[in-house]
Amino acid sequence: MAIECLVLGAGQEVGKSCVVVTINGKRIMFDCGMHMGYLDHRRYPDFSLISKSHDFTSSLSCIIITHFHLDHIGALPYFTQVCGYNGPIYMTYPTKALAPLMLEDYRKVMVDRRGEEEQFSSEHIVECMKKVTAVDLKQTIQVDEDLQIRAYYAGHVLGAAMFYAKVGDAAIVYTGDYNMTPDRHLGAAQIDRLQLDLVITE
Repeated sequence: MAIECLVLGAGQEVGKSCVVVTINGKRIMFDCGMHMGYLDHRRYPDFSLISKSHDFTSSLSCIIITHFHLDHIGALPYFTQVCGYNGPIYMTYPTKALAPLMLEDYRKVMVDRRGEEEQFSSEHIVECMKKVTAVDLKQTIQVDEDLQIRAYYAGHVLGAAMFYAKVGDAAIVYTGDYNMTPDRHLGAAQIDRLQLDLVITE
C-alpha cells in the first residue's frame, strides 16, 4: 500500500482547496478552488507541481469536486480550458447544476464590473461543465480498472459530498466541507462505516 498527498491549497490557509492524493499509483485531485483574497498568481493552485511538462491529463486519474463554492471549484474552468486538463471530472448532480451559475456570477463581477483581467470566459465555463460526470450519493463509480469512488452526503450546502476512493488495498475519504448539525433545509453528514487508511478533512 502506498499513499502520498500533495497539498496545493488550503493546507495552512482558508481558500484554494486542492489536494492531489496518489493511491497505489492513481492520482486524484480533490477540489480545484481559487483564493478569493488574491488577484495575482496566488489566486490558483500551483498546478506545475503536478506536472512540470504541464501534461495534466496524463498526470491525473480524475478530478473530484466536493461542492460548488468557489474556494473548491473556482479554478476548474481555468485548469480544463486554459491549462488543458481533459480527463474525468466527478461531482454530484446538484453541484453540476449550480457550479456554472456561481462561476459565471464570479466572472461577471470580476471582469464586467471591476474590469479585471479575464482568467476564464463564459465559453470556458460551458465547455468545462461538458466534461463533468454527475454522480448520485452512494453510487459506486469505477473510474478505471483499479480506481473506485463513492460520494456520501456532507450537509454544508445543497449537493455537497464527501468522497471515498479505493485502489487495491488502500482506501481514503476526503470530506471537503461538511456539517454535523442539521438545520431547516440540510441534514447532518452521513457516511458508512469504512475501513480507511487516510482521512483528509476540513
